[in-house]
Amino acid sequence: MDDYDLLVVGSANADLVIGVERRPGAGETVLGSDLAVHPGGKGANQAVAAARLGARTALLARVGDDGHGRLLLDSLRAAGVDTVGVLVGGAPTGVALITVDPSGDNSIVVSPGANGRLTPGDVRAAVSLFHASRVVSTQLEIPLETVVEVVRNLAPGSRFVLNPSPPRPLPTEVLAACDPLIVNEHEAKVILGDACVSDAPEDWARLLLAKGPRSVVVTLGAQGSLVASSSGAVTRVASVKVDAVDTTGAGDAFTAALAFRLGAGAALAEAAAYASRVGAVAVTRKGAQDSFPTAEEVDAV
Repeated sequence: MDDYDLLVVGSANADLVIGVERRPGAGETVLGSDLAVHPGGKGANQAVAAARLGARTALLARVGDDGHGRLLLDSLRAAGVDTVGVLVGGAPTGVALITVDPSGDNSIVVSPGANGRLTPGDVRAAVSLFHASRVVSTQLEIPLETVVEVVRNLAPGSRFVLNPSPPRPLPTEVLAACDPLIVNEHEAKVILGDACVSDAPEDWARLLLAKGPRSVVVTLGAQGSLVASSSGAVTRVASVKVDAVDTTGAGDAFTAALAFRLGAGAALAEAAAYASRVGAVAVTRKGAQDSFPTAEEVDAV
């Protein structure tokens, strides 16, 4: 039996959040709410979201030896995440500066800090975690060469899930391992580049498949998502209608839930439908990790 349902390799940040009436334009200053500090980062968010759902979860990440790092470690452990792979030191903990408007939409600027010091050598040193994990999930808030090393250290029979955020062109080696590649509209267009010759999400999914992933999921916010298998078949998955309060971390909750359900044997469309319910609960609450639901709360949706 695998020791972990999910190993997340990725970032851990302190989220510094300010509410604004509207997000500022270039050269503009706006007043906002009191500063709130929350544990975040796409890697830590995914790990906490999966653990809240009942997944046996480990995180491979790096934080600073500072107050923000301790905040993150406390949050991870409280959620039930195994932090044996969380390395400490080398740089200050990463920070995300987040503004949230009244509709719940957000804008984010990330200072990677210690996340930028998570190296391919750290991945190789944690090979035992990879061999003990059913599914491995990562993002792009850590160095791309580290993501490449993750792919090279996957255990036989394990499944690799990638949310390429923030988006950038990806090596063929990484794309070929994705099962699935999970993208939103912006990420799809960046990865497709000149190949994005259509405004139809169904076409994006097929064009992305042609780049080599074994499967693709395109998230469309309130419009649900699309899943595309290696056969080229594209299936639309409906969203759950809710009144959004804060979308921060919702994509991370979706990815974590989908990865967990895939590891449990669910088909891709079934896993995406479950992930949509998880994301729907998350956007009705403020914050990232504080918003992630338990399995019982998802079942009630």
